Amino acid sequence: MNDAQRRCQVTLIVLLILLGLLASTWLAGRYAEQRAWQDRSVEARGQLQLYAQSIHTLVERFRSVPEVLALDSDIRALLSTPDDHLLRRQLNLRLEQLNTAAGSNVLYLLDAQGETLVASNWRDWSSFVGNNYAFRPYFQDAVRQSSGRYFAVGVTTGIPGYFLSHAVRDDNGVVLGVLVVKLELEELQREWAGQSGVFLVADSHSVVILSNRPAWRFLALRPLSESQRAELVNERKYAEQALQPLVSSLRRQIDSDSQWRWVQGPDGPRDYLWQQQRLQDEDWTLHLLHEPKNLLDSVRSYRLAAAGLWMTLAFLLLYLAQRRKTQRLQAGIRERLEQEVVLRTAELREAQEGLVHAAKMAALGQMSAAMAHEINQPLTAMQMQLGSLRLLLDSGRQDDVREGLQRIDALLQRIAGLTGHLKTFARKSPAGLSERLRLSDVLEQALQLLAPRLRSEQVQLHSEIDPQVRVLGDAIRLEQVLLNLLNNALDAMASAESRQLQIRIERQGEYAVLSIADSGGGIATDALGRVFEPFFTTKPVGAGLGLGLAVSYGIVRELGGSLDAANGEQGAVFTLRLPVAP
Repeated sequence: MNDAQRRCQVTLIVLLILLGLLASTWLAGRYAEQRAWQDRSVEARGQLQLYAQSIHTLVERFRSVPEVLALDSDIRALLSTPDDHLLRRQLNLRLEQLNTAAGSNVLYLLDAQGETLVASNWRDWSSFVGNNYAFRPYFQDAVRQSSGRYFAVGVTTGIPGYFLSHAVRDDNGVVLGVLVVKLELEELQREWAGQSGVFLVADSHSVVILSNRPAWRFLALRPLSESQRAELVNERKYAEQALQPLVSSLRRQIDSDSQWRWVQGPDGPRDYLWQQQRLQDEDWTLHLLHEPKNLLDSVRSYRLAAAGLWMTLAFLLLYLAQRRKTQRLQAGIRERLEQEVVLRTAELREAQEGLVHAAKMAALGQMSAAMAHEINQPLTAMQMQLGSLRLLLDSGRQDDVREGLQRIDALLQRIAGLTGHLKTFARKSPAGLSERLRLSDVLEQALQLLAPRLRSEQVQLHSEIDPQVRVLGDAIRLEQVLLNLLNNALDAMASAESRQLQIRIERQGEYAVLSIADSGGGIATDALGRVFEPFFTTKPVGAGLGLGLAVSYGIVRELGGSLDAANGEQGAVFTLRLPVAP
């Protein structure tokens, strides 16, 4: 492939990556936007339900107050004799107490013409007593249909409130007057102030009567017609200058109760998720407006995630393509490396075997002096026997000569056994050799090599051996491990007054366990964890290289077992564990 073709290929790949990036981010943004609108709609619907419940609970709490008071005999008596000043004073005090107990804002009584006879706020500068409210719809509804409800700005106080009314009738059903309770709902609005979003309560004319944002109150959610405006003016429901229309436009219809709208509100022009819910009993509509800030964050997150995923996929494909190109080159390199590894492994194994053999030679060197003494004794005895045989032959005592020759033959067999075992121990054993062994036989061979030293150093040997315990392994390599452990135990007891060597062989579950305990005082705590490290030794300089235990540890691991060191009651305890032979 020439340079021009290579450049065209690279350009095509870059264009495909960019096109895929743009497509993935656009699709992710659309999906995130749709999902976010749905999630916000569900959350807002639940929030509207809570607002509706709080309003309904508050209204229901005071709905029966005027209805119950309408049955009071004193109320009826005053409406029959409105000039009874003493009764008026008593009822003023009574309504004042009842209003405080109920938690409402004002309780008052109107006669049949709409004039206030008594009120709970009769002491205040804004007392309703003497004012006529016949023009109010709540009075007219109570006269026509026994009860009424109405939200408006107070004519006397200028404070908005929700008026609940009920007619007072005589025994013949004639309307004598109307009892009214006013709820200002300001405390409810204060509770809403900390809630998220803009919450609006609009009346049947779509005028905002309650809100958690004071600046939104008394705005018209849609333009009012001239007849509607005139009606509100006649009822003196709101201040005319407050009924400013709210400018908004629809961006998207999400569902029947949810819209995405652009609103020119008191907080400035913004986009809102606009949801609404009808409050049938009060003929109100609840509105909840949420800014789509979290929506934009969600869309941005989805787009970044999609871009990251696409780029990851693109680079993965490029990587796989490049990998296919380099696999052929790597195959040759891998083959050469494998050959090098095989060569180095063989060299390492040879070096390890040499190290094991060197350790064996070191052990043989330590035993050479004692072994020479052991062989010298039968040689001296043989020399004396030969002198005796000459005298016996001269005397013609053939039977005694024959007996002397048998003793010489036994001494020769003893020497041959010692030297033969030394030759066997000294040779290299092939790696991977595995045979079924009695652990007690391997121990006996090791003790035979160390017998001269055990006698010369007056070591007391105590053993508890199960002769039936068998393991799989290499007898020569395993014997080397035991010689290392026994020699170390003898070295540790060299300066001890009492030399006690305890050896135990037993089976524990699926393992054969051999432990060697000495009375040499033990191993220092700081050195206990390092005894199997190569070239680490606690012996004096020149007394050892620190390889014996390291080599032994490696041999045991190769045989599938473990070698541990610890301190016992009198000295060190080395424990050898090997799998039991099947």
